[in-house]
Amino acid sequence: PEDCAVFQCRGCWAVLGDSLHLCTQELRLDILVCFKVTNNVAWEDSLMIGLEGALRGCAYYALSCRSCGLVVGFILYSTARDLAYLRGFFCFFKDSILCYLLKKQKIIEATKVNFPAVTLKE
Repeated sequence: PEDCAVFQCRGCWAVLGDSLHLCTQELRLDILVCFKVTNNVAWEDSLMIGLEGALRGCAYYALSCRSCGLVVGFILYSTARDLAYLRGFFCFFKDSILCYLLKKQKIIEATKVNFPAVTLKE
């Protein structure tokens, strides 16, 4: 309860998910990984292929906010072994979302929030 937060779209503040469904945060990719999101999250029918950066060579579906259309993350479909544990999960870009911290009743940039360490790799 101490660290409960609601994840909101940076563009329109629509609620996208919450920390109760948070699986892990991947610091290398600067993402929050959730197993469940709200109906405000939409994903494309067609696969995208990463051409550069950490997602280079990965196939993924882009996630966007239904309300304003901002791209907020991705769902990995196919990837190299080092990111395979993220396949099928909802991955939010920290710089595309805001966090409403319930106990503090305050909105803060997701890039400035660190949630308790949890790992999907084990």
